[in-house]
Amino acid sequence: MMINKRLIENVSDSKKYIAANVAAQWCSLAANIVIMAVIAKLLGSLYKGTADSSELAACALGIAAAVVIRFICAAASSRMSYLSSKTVKKTLRSMIYRKLLRLGNSYKEKIHTSEIVQVTVEGVDQLETYFGAYLPQFFYSMLAPLTLFVVLSFVNFKAAVVLLICVPLIPVTIAAVQTWAKKLLAKYWGQYTALGDTFLENLQGMTTLKIYQADEFKHIKMNEESEKFRKITMKVLSMQLNSITVMDIIAYGGAALGIIVAVMQYRSGYVSLEGCILIILLSADFFIPMRQLGSFFHIAMNGMAASDKIFRLLDLPEEEVKTETLDGDISIKCRDLKFSYDGKRQILCGINMNFNTGSFTAVVGESGCGKSTVADILMCRNKGYSGTVLIGDKELSGLSEESVLDKITYIGHQSYIFKGTVMENLLMGKPDAAQEELWEVLKRVKLDDFLSKMQGLDTVICEKASNFSGGQRQRLALARALLHNSDIYIFDEATSNIDVESENDIMEEIYRLAKTKTVILISHRLANVTRADNIYVMEQGRVAESGSHEELLAGGGVYSVLWNAQQRLENYGKEVCYEQ
Repeated sequence: MMINKRLIENVSDSKKYIAANVAAQWCSLAANIVIMAVIAKLLGSLYKGTADSSELAACALGIAAAVVIRFICAAASSRMSYLSSKTVKKTLRSMIYRKLLRLGNSYKEKIHTSEIVQVTVEGVDQLETYFGAYLPQFFYSMLAPLTLFVVLSFVNFKAAVVLLICVPLIPVTIAAVQTWAKKLLAKYWGQYTALGDTFLENLQGMTTLKIYQADEFKHIKMNEESEKFRKITMKVLSMQLNSITVMDIIAYGGAALGIIVAVMQYRSGYVSLEGCILIILLSADFFIPMRQLGSFFHIAMNGMAASDKIFRLLDLPEEEVKTETLDGDISIKCRDLKFSYDGKRQILCGINMNFNTGSFTAVVGESGCGKSTVADILMCRNKGYSGTVLIGDKELSGLSEESVLDKITYIGHQSYIFKGTVMENLLMGKPDAAQEELWEVLKRVKLDDFLSKMQGLDTVICEKASNFSGGQRQRLALARALLHNSDIYIFDEATSNIDVESENDIMEEIYRLAKTKTVILISHRLANVTRADNIYVMEQGRVAESGSHEELLAGGGVYSVLWNAQQRLENYGKEVCYEQ
């Protein structure tokens, strides 16, 4: 009942802790039986008037010893529960992490980031409780009634049989609602994921919402999602309450029936007074473990729903592990390259491009023409392309992702700067770099003066580098990229949304870099690409034209139109108007 063999096998290290937990609970039950037997015997002696001080002392000593044993067993059970939960969290999160590493840069093509976060955090937490509480209780609830039956069958077999027969009525009740509950909890997790998606999106876009004063609209939408989640949560709670009520009726009714049978057996002379009292005292213990298991029912169902989500992630198809590496020639050739995100609208429509070793190539065009998609394909983020992408003489799809990322460095317009220090961020580019090297690249991007006035390489960076300006963040990202010292650099709108001074400094460093490295510059601002050896102009997923800046202007095509339009905008209001 709610035992997922695959789940348990994947977290096999927790088995020993679960077994130890059950053993501790069983020892606690044995101690409790001893306590109740001593009390029953004492009450029988008192009723008969045969009790003396020595018997009272012996009873007190026996009860005290049993209580100490129960305390030790309770502590051991709690410890085993913690160790089991700890093992589960570590194992499952490691499995998810390794799965994401195997999926590589293209994981977003198969699953949303928000779902990964929810499964890794909330989902694993549900399974932590499942392994730490439900599974030990499940096995203990099977063992406890059998143990009590064996003990009480020597006291009065008929009463013991009645109590044992009533116990399975609780799991029968659980099984009766399991099918309905499973569907309900599947909807619960689906709505929970939808609410998480909405919340994460609104949180990430909060600044934009405030700028456009659209936060009220999103607030209404968020409330709608929250209301759906509230309703499904109330249905889950109602289901749990109703099932608990039914289980209470069965548990207390079964115990009452056992007590009635015991009293009738006593009246008929089939059991002694001490035996009757012992049955009365232990009758509830037949049902308490199973009743406790019933209270964990929702935990088990949530655990099963969470495990479905986790295995959905773990079962995502993986590409065959690529072992081929790059060496020698690293020129890039794209032939008849096509790509679509949804299988319907083509983003790239059979483009042909060459990025020769040591060349400075630019890719330009209006927004949505497919420029960044080309970069994502080269960085192995988009793998579902058709056509050919050769690096040297090797097809990109056959190369190991590590080999590609070792040779190509990507710098986007939102390069991520991690919370920590400047040094920690820079060392990601070259872990063994000396401090002199770090200061050298900072000097190249003109961040050295700023940082020397702060705490130098130990300057603290807040989350998302919020204590740095946009230009400073991008300069730091460029410095980190320079330390990586790869053969190919892709700059994808690397100077967007930053101040003019930072843009000019970054572009000058890109121009210097292009003298020794293969540089691919993707930019909407044509003034930045005039020094490129070759410029590809894209339009609606195709290469409309290519050539040097001068050749494209002379051709009077798409590039010329874009150039003149941008020049008019940039020189609007000035006395001198630069034309072609």
